[in-house]
Amino acid sequence: MAFKAKSASETKAADLASALIRIADRGQAPLSIGVDELRQGNPRLTPLAVGQMFRKHRDLLEEALAARGYSLVDYADQGPGRGMAFEIDAG
Repeated sequence: MAFKAKSASETKAADLASALIRIADRGQAPLSIGVDELRQGNPRLTPLAVGQMFRKHRDLLEEALAARGYSLVDYADQGPGRGMAFEIDAG
């Protein structure tokens, strides 16, 4: 299988998935993860970037979470300044 370079957005989606997994590993599922928690671990994950990565690469996020035994239950985005959150559960 030939090597396929990741696009910048795929790399950011992988960063988002890694941040979600790190937080989920520290917590106890089910849990809600907000953008402020994500930014503590990776300042590049701005609210705009998080929303774009979720909409564009949801499949990559779900695949990475599933590989670690988590599932994405819900994602809520109330808009700029109102907050966003991921709901993660085990299994």
